[in-house]
Amino acid sequence: MTSSALVKTEYEAIIGLETHCQLSTNTKIFSNSSTAFGADPNTNIDPVCMGLPGVLPVLNEKVLEYAVKAGLALNCQIAKYSKFDRKQYFYPDLPKNYQISQYDLPIAEHGWLEIELVDANGNPLRKKIGITRLHMEEDAGKLVHAGSDRLSGSTYSLVDYNRAGVPLVEIVSEPDLRSGQEAAEYAQELRRILRYIGVSDGNMQEGSLRCDVNISVRPIGQREFGTKVEIKNMNSFNAIQRAIEYEIERQIAAVEAGDRIIQETRLWEETSQRTISMRVKEGSSDYRYFPEPDLAPIEVTNEQLAAWRSTLPELPAEKRQRYESDLGLSPYDARVLTEESNVAAYFEEAIALGANPKQAANWIMGDIAAYLNKQKLSITEIALTPTNLAKVITLIEKGTIGSNKAKEKLPELLAGNSPDKVFKGEEKISDASVLEPIIDQIIAANPKELEKYKSGKTNLKGFFVGQVLKQTGGRADPKLTNELVDQKLNA
Repeated sequence: MTSSALVKTEYEAIIGLETHCQLSTNTKIFSNSSTAFGADPNTNIDPVCMGLPGVLPVLNEKVLEYAVKAGLALNCQIAKYSKFDRKQYFYPDLPKNYQISQYDLPIAEHGWLEIELVDANGNPLRKKIGITRLHMEEDAGKLVHAGSDRLSGSTYSLVDYNRAGVPLVEIVSEPDLRSGQEAAEYAQELRRILRYIGVSDGNMQEGSLRCDVNISVRPIGQREFGTKVEIKNMNSFNAIQRAIEYEIERQIAAVEAGDRIIQETRLWEETSQRTISMRVKEGSSDYRYFPEPDLAPIEVTNEQLAAWRSTLPELPAEKRQRYESDLGLSPYDARVLTEESNVAAYFEEAIALGANPKQAANWIMGDIAAYLNKQKLSITEIALTPTNLAKVITLIEKGTIGSNKAKEKLPELLAGNSPDKVFKGEEKISDASVLEPIIDQIIAANPKELEKYKSGKTNLKGFFVGQVLKQTGGRADPKLTNELVDQKLNA
Protein backbone atom coordinates (compact mmCIF):
# COMPACT_ATOMS: atom_id res chain seq x y z
CA MET A 1 0.00 0.00 0.00
CA THR A 2 1.44 3.37 -1.01
CA SER A 3 0.43 6.93 -0.18
CA SER A 4 1.37 10.25 -1.67
CA ALA A 5 1.47 13.59 0.13
CA LEU A 6 -1.11 16.11 -0.95
CA VAL A 7 0.39 18.96 -2.95
CA LYS A 8 -0.96 22.31 -1.78
CA THR A 9 -2.35 24.40 -4.62
CA GLU A 10 -0.61 27.76 -5.02
CA TYR A 11 -2.59 30.72 -6.30
CA GLU A 12 -1.82 34.03 -7.92
CA ALA A 13 -3.86 37.21 -7.92
CA ILE A 14 -4.87 39.05 -11.09
CA ILE A 15 -5.32 42.73 -10.30
CA GLY A 16 -6.30 45.78 -12.31
CA LEU A 17 -7.11 49.33 -11.21
CA GLU A 18 -9.66 51.83 -12.45
CA THR A 19 -8.54 55.26 -11.27
CA HIS A 20 -10.67 58.41 -11.36
CA CYS A 21 -8.58 61.59 -11.37
CA GLN A 22 -10.04 65.07 -11.08
CA LEU A 23 -8.49 67.48 -13.56
CA SER A 24 -7.22 70.77 -12.14
CA THR A 25 -9.35 73.11 -14.24
CA ASN A 26 -10.98 76.18 -12.70
CA THR A 27 -14.40 75.34 -14.14
CA LYS A 28 -16.43 72.22 -14.80
CA ILE A 29 -16.26 70.01 -17.86
CA PHE A 30 -19.41 71.31 -19.59
CA SER A 31 -20.23 74.58 -17.77
CA ASN A 32 -18.58 77.56 -16.10
CA SER A 33 -19.28 76.70 -12.44
CA SER A 34 -16.25 76.65 -10.13
CA THR A 35 -14.51 73.39 -9.24
CA ALA A 36 -13.04 74.82 -5.99
CA PHE A 37 -13.01 72.33 -3.13
CA GLY A 38 -14.62 73.16 0.20
CA ALA A 39 -17.39 75.53 -0.92
CA ASP A 40 -20.71 75.50 0.91
CA PRO A 41 -22.96 72.66 -0.31
CA ASN A 42 -24.87 73.32 -3.54
CA THR A 43 -23.20 76.66 -4.31
CA ASN A 44 -20.96 75.61 -7.24
CA ILE A 45 -23.89 74.62 -9.43
CA ASP A 46 -25.63 75.83 -12.60
CA PRO A 47 -28.45 74.73 -14.95
CA VAL A 48 -26.11 72.54 -17.04
CA CYS A 49 -24.65 70.42 -14.24
CA MET A 50 -28.10 70.22 -12.62
CA GLY A 51 -29.60 68.82 -15.84
CA LEU A 52 -32.36 71.41 -16.18
CA PRO A 53 -34.51 71.25 -19.35
CA GLY A 54 -33.34 73.10 -22.44
CA VAL A 55 -29.66 73.52 -21.51
CA LEU A 56 -26.73 72.26 -23.59
CA PRO A 57 -23.24 71.18 -22.53
CA VAL A 58 -20.11 72.79 -24.05
CA LEU A 59 -16.77 71.00 -23.68
CA ASN A 60 -14.13 72.86 -21.65
CA GLU A 61 -11.09 72.93 -23.99
CA LYS A 62 -8.68 72.79 -21.05
CA VAL A 63 -10.20 69.42 -20.08
CA LEU A 64 -9.34 68.05 -23.51
CA GLU A 65 -5.80 69.44 -23.28
CA TYR A 66 -5.22 67.92 -19.84
CA ALA A 67 -6.66 64.56 -20.89
CA VAL A 68 -4.39 64.42 -23.95
CA LYS A 69 -1.34 65.39 -21.87
CA ALA A 70 -2.16 62.65 -19.36
CA GLY A 71 -2.46 60.15 -22.22
CA LEU A 72 0.89 61.22 -23.66
CA ALA A 73 2.60 60.99 -20.26
CA LEU A 74 1.23 57.44 -19.94
CA ASN A 75 2.64 56.47 -23.35
CA CYS A 76 -0.87 56.10 -24.83
CA GLN A 77 -1.99 56.34 -28.42
CA ILE A 78 -4.07 59.52 -28.72
CA ALA A 79 -7.23 59.10 -30.78
CA LYS A 80 -7.50 61.49 -33.71
CA TYR A 81 -11.28 61.00 -33.47
CA SER A 82 -13.28 60.30 -30.32
CA LYS A 83 -16.72 61.04 -28.92
CA PHE A 84 -18.80 61.32 -25.76
CA ASP A 85 -21.53 58.87 -24.75
CA ARG A 86 -24.42 58.78 -22.32
CA LYS A 87 -24.13 56.27 -19.49
CA GLN A 88 -27.63 55.71 -18.11
CA TYR A 89 -28.20 55.04 -14.44
CA PHE A 90 -30.27 56.45 -11.62
CA TYR A 91 -28.84 57.62 -8.34
CA PRO A 92 -29.89 60.64 -6.24
CA ASP A 93 -26.57 62.46 -6.76
CA LEU A 94 -26.84 62.25 -10.58
CA PRO A 95 -29.29 65.04 -11.51
CA LYS A 96 -29.70 64.13 -15.23
CA ASN A 97 -30.12 60.39 -14.51
CA TYR A 98 -27.23 59.84 -16.92
CA GLN A 99 -23.52 60.60 -16.93
CA ILE A 100 -21.66 62.00 -19.93
CA SER A 101 -18.65 59.74 -20.40
CA GLN A 102 -16.75 57.99 -23.22
CA TYR A 103 -17.40 54.37 -24.14
CA ASP A 104 -16.15 52.78 -27.36
CA LEU A 105 -14.01 55.66 -28.68
CA PRO A 106 -11.95 57.01 -25.73
CA ILE A 107 -9.44 59.82 -26.11
CA ALA A 108 -6.43 57.55 -25.34
CA GLU A 109 -5.61 53.83 -25.38
CA HIS A 110 -2.81 51.23 -25.25
CA GLY A 111 -0.30 52.88 -22.92
CA TRP A 112 1.90 51.88 -20.00
CA LEU A 113 3.72 53.16 -16.97
CA GLU A 114 6.67 51.69 -15.11
CA ILE A 115 6.54 50.94 -11.40
CA GLU A 116 9.65 50.56 -9.28
CA LEU A 117 9.97 48.51 -6.13
CA VAL A 118 13.15 48.12 -4.10
CA ASP A 119 14.35 44.70 -2.94
CA ALA A 120 15.88 43.87 0.44
CA ASN A 121 19.34 44.85 -0.83
CA GLY A 122 18.18 48.25 -2.07
CA ASN A 123 18.21 47.27 -5.74
CA PRO A 124 15.41 48.62 -7.95
CA LEU A 125 12.91 46.14 -9.43
CA ARG A 126 11.08 47.64 -12.40
CA LYS A 127 7.93 46.42 -14.11
CA LYS A 128 5.78 47.85 -16.88
CA ILE A 129 2.04 47.97 -16.24
CA GLY A 130 -0.22 48.31 -19.27
CA ILE A 131 -2.82 51.07 -19.56
CA THR A 132 -5.93 49.85 -21.39
CA ARG A 133 -7.59 53.23 -21.86
CA LEU A 134 -8.02 56.77 -20.59
CA HIS A 135 -11.29 58.59 -21.09
CA MET A 136 -12.95 61.85 -20.04
CA GLU A 137 -16.17 62.06 -18.06
CA GLU A 138 -18.08 64.20 -15.59
CA ASP A 139 -18.28 63.46 -11.88
CA ALA A 140 -21.52 62.91 -9.99
CA GLY A 141 -22.53 64.75 -6.82
CA LYS A 142 -22.00 63.50 -3.29
CA LEU A 143 -24.39 61.87 -0.84
CA VAL A 144 -23.83 62.72 2.81
CA HIS A 145 -25.36 60.04 5.02
CA ALA A 146 -26.51 61.09 8.50
CA GLY A 147 -25.73 58.70 11.32
CA SER A 148 -23.35 56.54 9.28
CA ASP A 149 -20.55 56.85 6.71
CA ARG A 150 -22.64 54.84 4.22
CA LEU A 151 -26.30 54.33 3.31
CA SER A 152 -26.67 51.25 5.53
CA GLY A 153 -27.31 52.44 9.06
CA SER A 154 -28.01 56.08 8.20
CA THR A 155 -31.25 57.78 9.21
CA TYR A 156 -31.40 60.10 6.18
CA SER A 157 -29.14 61.40 3.40
CA LEU A 158 -28.33 64.86 2.04
CA VAL A 159 -27.14 65.61 -1.49
CA ASP A 160 -24.36 68.06 -2.38
CA TYR A 161 -24.20 68.73 -6.13
CA ASN A 162 -20.98 70.78 -6.06
CA ARG A 163 -19.03 67.87 -7.58
CA ALA A 164 -21.62 67.25 -10.33
CA GLY A 165 -19.91 68.09 -13.61
CA VAL A 166 -16.39 68.23 -12.18
CA PRO A 167 -14.01 66.97 -14.92
CA LEU A 168 -12.48 63.52 -14.52
CA VAL A 169 -10.28 61.19 -16.47
CA GLU A 170 -10.76 57.50 -15.78
CA ILE A 171 -7.57 55.49 -16.29
CA VAL A 172 -7.99 51.72 -16.61
CA SER A 173 -4.96 49.47 -16.19
CA GLU A 174 -4.36 46.08 -17.75
CA PRO A 175 -4.64 43.16 -15.27
CA ASP A 176 -0.85 43.12 -14.92
CA LEU A 177 -0.59 43.61 -11.16
CA ARG A 178 0.01 40.61 -8.90
CA SER A 179 0.12 41.93 -5.33
CA GLY A 180 -1.19 44.65 -3.06
CA GLN A 181 2.27 46.21 -2.97
CA GLU A 182 2.44 46.42 -6.78
CA ALA A 183 -1.05 47.93 -6.93
CA ALA A 184 -0.24 50.57 -4.30
CA GLU A 185 2.96 51.50 -6.13
CA TYR A 186 1.08 51.71 -9.44
CA ALA A 187 -1.42 54.14 -7.89
CA GLN A 188 1.39 56.21 -6.39
CA GLU A 189 3.32 56.37 -9.66
CA LEU A 190 0.18 57.36 -11.53
CA ARG A 191 -0.41 60.14 -9.01
CA ARG A 192 3.22 61.32 -9.34
CA ILE A 193 2.93 61.53 -13.13
CA LEU A 194 -0.33 63.49 -13.06
CA ARG A 195 1.07 65.93 -10.49
CA TYR A 196 4.34 66.35 -12.42
CA ILE A 197 2.53 67.35 -15.61
CA GLY A 198 0.19 69.66 -13.67
CA VAL A 199 -3.15 68.19 -14.72
CA SER A 200 -4.32 66.99 -11.28
CA ASP A 201 -3.41 67.70 -7.66
CA GLY A 202 -4.06 64.04 -6.77
CA ASN A 203 -5.33 64.93 -3.28
CA MET A 204 -6.96 61.69 -2.18
CA GLN A 205 -8.36 63.27 1.00
CA GLU A 206 -10.35 65.69 -1.19
CA GLY A 207 -11.52 62.98 -3.59
CA SER A 208 -9.31 64.18 -6.45
CA LEU A 209 -7.98 60.65 -6.93
CA ARG A 210 -10.06 57.54 -6.22
CA CYS A 211 -9.29 53.93 -7.11
CA ASP A 212 -11.53 50.95 -7.80
CA VAL A 213 -9.68 47.62 -7.56
CA ASN A 214 -10.61 44.60 -9.70
CA ILE A 215 -9.22 41.35 -8.33
CA SER A 216 -9.51 37.62 -8.96
CA VAL A 217 -7.41 34.59 -8.06
CA ARG A 218 -6.45 31.48 -10.02
CA PRO A 219 -4.17 28.48 -9.50
CA ILE A 220 -0.67 29.18 -10.76
CA GLY A 221 -0.37 27.77 -14.27
CA GLN A 222 -4.04 28.22 -15.15
CA ARG A 223 -4.59 30.54 -18.14
CA GLU A 224 -8.23 31.46 -17.52
CA PHE A 225 -8.97 34.26 -15.09
CA GLY A 226 -11.06 33.65 -12.01
CA THR A 227 -14.29 35.53 -11.27
CA LYS A 228 -13.56 39.23 -10.82
CA VAL A 229 -14.59 41.18 -7.73
CA GLU A 230 -14.48 44.98 -7.56
CA ILE A 231 -13.52 46.92 -4.42
CA LYS A 232 -14.97 50.40 -4.74
CA ASN A 233 -13.65 53.89 -3.94
CA MET A 234 -10.29 53.26 -2.30
CA ASN A 235 -8.91 56.57 -1.04
CA SER A 236 -5.45 55.79 0.33
CA PHE A 237 -2.47 53.80 -0.88
CA ASN A 238 -2.25 51.84 2.36
CA ALA A 239 -5.93 50.94 2.12
CA ILE A 240 -5.43 49.70 -1.45
CA GLN A 241 -2.67 47.35 -0.35
CA ARG A 242 -4.47 46.08 2.76
CA ALA A 243 -7.80 45.57 0.96
CA ILE A 244 -6.13 43.57 -1.80
CA GLU A 245 -4.22 41.41 0.65
CA TYR A 246 -7.43 40.68 2.56
CA GLU A 247 -9.42 39.95 -0.60
CA ILE A 248 -6.76 37.57 -1.94
CA GLU A 249 -6.98 35.53 1.25
CA ARG A 250 -10.78 35.66 1.26
CA GLN A 251 -11.08 34.44 -2.33
CA ILE A 252 -8.49 31.67 -1.94
CA ALA A 253 -10.27 30.43 1.20
CA ALA A 254 -13.60 30.45 -0.64
CA VAL A 255 -12.20 28.54 -3.66
CA GLU A 256 -10.58 25.90 -1.46
CA ALA A 257 -13.81 25.49 0.50
CA GLY A 258 -15.70 24.86 -2.75
CA ASP A 259 -17.69 28.11 -2.56
CA ARG A 260 -18.53 30.06 -5.71
CA ILE A 261 -17.01 33.52 -6.16
CA ILE A 262 -19.67 35.88 -7.54
CA GLN A 263 -19.00 38.98 -9.60
CA GLU A 264 -19.88 41.76 -7.20
CA THR A 265 -18.89 45.16 -5.86
CA ARG A 266 -17.46 45.22 -2.35
CA LEU A 267 -16.42 48.00 0.02
CA TRP A 268 -13.34 48.19 2.23
CA GLU A 269 -14.36 48.58 5.87
CA GLU A 270 -11.48 50.37 7.57
CA THR A 271 -12.61 49.73 11.12
CA SER A 272 -12.81 45.95 10.75
CA GLN A 273 -10.06 45.69 8.08
CA ARG A 274 -12.22 43.61 5.74
CA THR A 275 -14.21 43.89 2.53
CA ILE A 276 -18.00 43.64 2.65
CA SER A 277 -20.52 43.04 -0.15
CA MET A 278 -22.24 46.12 -1.59
CA ARG A 279 -24.10 44.96 -4.71
CA VAL A 280 -23.96 42.59 -7.66
CA LYS A 281 -21.79 44.18 -10.34
CA GLU A 282 -23.49 45.78 -13.34
CA GLY A 283 -22.33 45.03 -16.86
CA SER A 284 -21.93 47.56 -19.68
CA SER A 285 -25.33 46.56 -21.11
CA ASP A 286 -27.00 47.74 -17.90
CA TYR A 287 -25.90 51.31 -18.67
CA ARG A 288 -27.49 51.44 -22.15
CA TYR A 289 -24.70 53.53 -23.68
CA PHE A 290 -25.40 55.59 -26.79
CA PRO A 291 -23.55 58.54 -28.42
CA GLU A 292 -24.14 61.87 -26.64
CA PRO A 293 -26.40 63.82 -29.04
CA ASP A 294 -25.63 67.26 -27.57
CA LEU A 295 -21.85 67.15 -28.10
CA ALA A 296 -19.97 67.01 -31.39
CA PRO A 297 -17.23 64.38 -31.89
CA ILE A 298 -13.67 65.39 -30.97
CA GLU A 299 -10.85 65.67 -33.48
CA VAL A 300 -7.32 66.31 -32.19
CA THR A 301 -5.11 67.91 -34.85
CA ASN A 302 -1.44 67.12 -35.35
CA GLU A 303 -0.64 70.74 -34.44
CA GLN A 304 -2.51 70.49 -31.13
CA LEU A 305 -0.87 67.17 -30.32
CA ALA A 306 2.63 68.51 -31.01
CA ALA A 307 2.01 71.68 -29.00
CA TRP A 308 0.72 69.78 -25.96
CA ARG A 309 3.49 67.18 -26.16
CA SER A 310 6.13 69.93 -26.16
CA THR A 311 5.00 71.17 -22.73
CA LEU A 312 5.51 67.84 -20.94
CA PRO A 313 8.34 67.85 -18.36
CA GLU A 314 10.79 65.08 -17.51
CA LEU A 315 8.71 62.45 -15.73
CA PRO A 316 9.46 60.77 -12.37
CA ALA A 317 10.77 57.45 -13.77
CA GLU A 318 13.12 59.30 -16.13
CA LYS A 319 14.40 61.45 -13.27
CA ARG A 320 14.99 58.44 -11.02
CA GLN A 321 17.07 56.67 -13.64
CA ARG A 322 19.03 59.84 -14.46
CA TYR A 323 19.77 60.52 -10.79
CA GLU A 324 21.13 56.98 -10.43
CA SER A 325 23.15 56.81 -13.67
CA ASP A 326 24.38 60.42 -13.98
CA LEU A 327 24.55 61.58 -10.36
CA GLY A 328 25.46 58.29 -8.68
CA LEU A 329 22.58 58.39 -6.19
CA SER A 330 21.10 55.23 -4.68
CA PRO A 331 17.67 54.04 -5.84
CA TYR A 332 16.28 55.04 -2.43
CA ASP A 333 17.67 58.60 -2.65
CA ALA A 334 16.44 58.98 -6.22
CA ARG A 335 12.98 57.81 -5.25
CA VAL A 336 12.64 60.18 -2.29
CA LEU A 337 13.94 63.20 -4.22
CA THR A 338 11.58 62.65 -7.17
CA GLU A 339 8.44 62.02 -5.10
CA GLU A 340 7.41 65.67 -5.49
CA SER A 341 8.36 67.77 -8.52
CA ASN A 342 9.09 70.86 -6.41
CA VAL A 343 11.58 68.89 -4.27
CA ALA A 344 13.30 67.60 -7.42
CA ALA A 345 13.42 71.15 -8.81
CA TYR A 346 14.97 72.45 -5.56
CA PHE A 347 17.58 69.67 -5.60
CA GLU A 348 18.47 70.22 -9.25
CA GLU A 349 18.87 73.98 -8.77
CA ALA A 350 21.24 73.38 -5.84
CA ILE A 351 23.48 70.97 -7.76
CA ALA A 352 23.43 73.25 -10.83
CA LEU A 353 24.99 75.88 -8.54
CA GLY A 354 27.82 73.53 -7.61
CA ALA A 355 26.51 71.52 -4.67
CA ASN A 356 27.72 67.93 -4.38
CA PRO A 357 24.67 65.79 -5.37
CA LYS A 358 25.00 63.31 -2.48
CA GLN A 359 25.48 66.06 0.10
CA ALA A 360 22.53 68.03 -1.33
CA ALA A 361 20.40 64.88 -1.19
CA ASN A 362 21.39 64.27 2.44
CA TRP A 363 20.51 67.81 3.49
CA ILE A 364 17.17 67.83 1.66
CA MET A 365 16.11 64.34 2.80
CA GLY A 366 17.41 64.80 6.33
CA ASP A 367 17.42 68.09 8.25
CA ILE A 368 15.35 70.07 5.74
CA ALA A 369 12.70 67.33 5.39
CA ALA A 370 12.45 67.05 9.19
CA TYR A 371 11.86 70.80 9.43
CA LEU A 372 9.23 70.71 6.66
CA ASN A 373 7.36 67.84 8.32
CA LYS A 374 7.41 69.53 11.72
CA GLN A 375 6.22 72.87 10.36
CA LYS A 376 3.85 71.28 7.78
CA LEU A 377 5.42 73.30 4.99
CA SER A 378 6.30 72.70 1.35
CA ILE A 379 9.90 73.11 0.23
CA THR A 380 8.79 76.11 -1.82
CA GLU A 381 7.70 77.85 1.40
CA ILE A 382 11.06 77.93 3.21
CA ALA A 383 13.49 80.85 3.14
CA LEU A 384 16.57 78.66 2.64
CA THR A 385 17.07 78.96 -1.10
CA PRO A 386 18.84 76.39 -3.29
CA THR A 387 21.53 79.05 -3.83
CA ASN A 388 22.26 79.32 -0.11
CA LEU A 389 22.13 75.54 0.38
CA ALA A 390 24.73 75.17 -2.40
CA LYS A 391 26.92 77.79 -0.65
CA VAL A 392 26.71 75.91 2.67
CA ILE A 393 27.65 72.58 1.05
CA THR A 394 30.56 74.22 -0.81
CA LEU A 395 31.84 75.79 2.44
CA ILE A 396 31.76 72.37 4.13
CA GLU A 397 33.55 70.64 1.24
CA LYS A 398 36.26 73.32 1.16
CA GLY A 399 36.80 72.83 4.86
CA THR A 400 35.82 76.42 5.63
CA ILE A 401 33.18 75.27 8.12
CA GLY A 402 32.42 71.93 9.74
CA SER A 403 29.22 69.98 9.06
CA ASN A 404 28.34 70.05 12.76
CA LYS A 405 28.63 73.83 12.79
CA ALA A 406 26.46 74.04 9.67
CA LYS A 407 23.72 71.95 11.29
CA GLU A 408 23.97 73.99 14.47
CA LYS A 409 23.29 77.12 12.42
CA LEU A 410 20.49 75.56 10.35
CA PRO A 411 17.67 77.51 12.10
CA GLU A 412 19.34 80.76 11.05
CA LEU A 413 19.70 79.51 7.48
CA LEU A 414 16.06 78.38 7.38
CA ALA A 415 15.09 81.88 8.54
CA GLY A 416 16.59 83.24 5.32
CA ASN A 417 19.95 84.50 6.55
CA SER A 418 22.77 84.18 4.05
CA PRO A 419 25.66 81.78 4.76
CA ASP A 420 28.09 84.73 4.60
CA LYS A 421 26.28 86.36 7.51
CA VAL A 422 25.57 83.17 9.49
CA PHE A 423 29.14 81.84 9.37
CA LYS A 424 31.00 85.14 9.70
CA GLY A 425 33.66 84.58 12.34
CA GLU A 426 32.89 80.84 12.37
CA GLU A 427 35.20 79.82 9.55
CA LYS A 428 37.49 76.87 10.22
CA ILE A 429 41.18 77.83 10.67
CA SER A 430 43.12 75.67 8.22
CA ASP A 431 46.16 77.92 7.84
CA ALA A 432 49.30 76.62 9.60
CA SER A 433 50.77 80.14 9.81
CA VAL A 434 47.74 81.19 11.90
CA LEU A 435 47.72 78.11 14.16
CA GLU A 436 51.47 77.85 14.89
CA PRO A 437 51.72 81.04 17.02
CA ILE A 438 48.66 79.93 19.01
CA ILE A 439 50.21 76.49 19.66
CA ASP A 440 53.57 78.07 20.65
CA GLN A 441 51.79 80.35 23.12
CA ILE A 442 49.86 77.47 24.71
CA ILE A 443 52.98 75.27 25.05
CA ALA A 444 54.87 78.17 26.64
CA ALA A 445 52.04 78.77 29.10
CA ASN A 446 52.05 75.13 30.28
CA PRO A 447 55.69 74.19 31.14
CA LYS A 448 54.74 71.51 33.70
CA GLU A 449 52.55 69.66 31.18
CA LEU A 450 55.31 69.97 28.57
CA GLU A 451 57.89 68.52 31.01
CA LYS A 452 55.62 65.56 31.81
CA TYR A 453 55.13 64.91 28.10
CA LYS A 454 58.89 65.10 27.42
CA SER A 455 59.68 62.73 30.28
CA GLY A 456 57.30 60.18 28.84
CA LYS A 457 55.35 59.84 32.08
CA THR A 458 52.09 60.61 30.33
CA ASN A 459 50.75 61.46 26.89
CA LEU A 460 49.46 65.01 27.13
CA LYS A 461 49.18 65.64 23.40
CA GLY A 462 45.38 65.63 23.70
CA PHE A 463 45.61 68.30 26.40
CA PHE A 464 47.47 70.71 24.10
CA VAL A 465 45.16 69.97 21.13
CA GLY A 466 42.15 70.62 23.35
CA GLN A 467 43.60 73.95 24.49
CA VAL A 468 44.07 75.05 20.86
CA LEU A 469 40.47 74.11 19.98
CA LYS A 470 39.22 75.90 23.07
CA GLN A 471 41.17 79.07 22.34
CA THR A 472 39.94 79.14 18.72
CA GLY A 473 36.32 78.43 19.65
CA GLY A 474 36.47 75.06 17.94
CA ARG A 475 37.41 76.65 14.63
CA ALA A 476 40.87 75.11 14.37
CA ASP A 477 41.06 72.32 11.81
CA PRO A 478 41.38 69.18 14.03
CA LYS A 479 43.59 67.22 11.66
CA LEU A 480 46.00 70.09 11.03
CA THR A 481 46.03 70.96 14.73
CA ASN A 482 47.02 67.38 15.63
CA GLU A 483 49.86 67.42 13.12
CA LEU A 484 51.23 70.79 14.25
CA VAL A 485 51.01 70.00 17.99
CA ASP A 486 52.84 66.70 17.36
CA GLN A 487 55.58 68.53 15.49
CA LYS A 488 55.96 71.20 18.21
CA LEU A 489 56.01 68.77 21.13
CA ASN A 490 58.57 66.52 19.49
CA ALA A 491 60.82 69.26 18.12
